[in-house]
Amino acid sequence: MSSLKAPSHYYNRMHPVAFEILSVLQFLRNEGLNIFCWVPSHVGISGNEIADSIAKFASAFQSQDIPHSDIKKSLVSHLHITWQKNWDLQIKNKLHFVKPFIDMWLVLPIRELDVKLTRLRIGHTRFTHKHLLFDERVPVCPTCHAHFTVNHI
Repeated sequence: MSSLKAPSHYYNRMHPVAFEILSVLQFLRNEGLNIFCWVPSHVGISGNEIADSIAKFASAFQSQDIPHSDIKKSLVSHLHITWQKNWDLQIKNKLHFVKPFIDMWLVLPIRELDVKLTRLRIGHTRFTHKHLLFDERVPVCPTCHAHFTVNHI
């Protein structure tokens, strides 16, 4: 149904195929022909089966340029999937545990809060990492004697 609605309005960044369909449709309307009508199912209707066969046959001889926007969308999707697969192999990386998916985190509007939240997510806080800056001993939990980490706290 949306494919019948798509050619009903012109707009600047219209898909080239939709634009061509709209141009032909407008020409036919000017000639007094109305050729589109929606049918819930056309399986088994001989006229539609013949039209499908002719359309498949005709499409084999006519090549259409693929719009850059379609290529970009497909490429970005493929790269995202490949990146995620590579990231999934990094199971020994502590950041993989923190962020198993490569999708963007929601960014808070206040930078200071966003930085604090990010530091908590990755486990880098002043309390847990101060010993690295001042060459001190690693802080240890008095109850279980484990190293203090954000997860432990």
